[in-house]
Amino acid sequence: MGGVRRNGILALALLAGAASLGSCSHPDTRPAEARIATAAGSVSLRVTVADTDAARRRGLQGVERLDRNAGMAFLFDRPSRAGFWMKDTPLPLSIAFWASDGRIVELLDMAPCTGRLCPTYRPERPFVGALEANRGFFARQGVEVGDRVVIVGG
Repeated sequence: MGGVRRNGILALALLAGAASLGSCSHPDTRPAEARIATAAGSVSLRVTVADTDAARRRGLQGVERLDRNAGMAFLFDRPSRAGFWMKDTPLPLSIAFWASDGRIVELLDMAPCTGRLCPTYRPERPFVGALEANRGFFARQGVEVGDRVVIVGG
């Protein structure tokens, strides 16, 4: 399983700075759809794509409510080992990391953090994307390690 490490300095800030995210519109993000192919069928999630350093650093910070089928997708140009943290993110979240073949390599739950030292969340393997949703979303939908993620649109 992946590691949780205490190190706010090396972490990327999670999620974007709006009070609610049903469809978040920041100049450096765009709307899209995340589709996950599971053993039981396809799962869809409306996402805001963060594919710039600024958008990935901001993430969902300050977001107080996330629609049931909404989330944020973090995209990287090449495989990464970057850490994610929950600094100033008041929502409990789940995160799915996927590799360059689109397959999920790890699923983690993340707790809100308002302190100075927040845990860092990262998978054991390099990843090219991370998908955040309300805590428990992936479990409720039957999403598992090995399922395939595709980001469509945007």
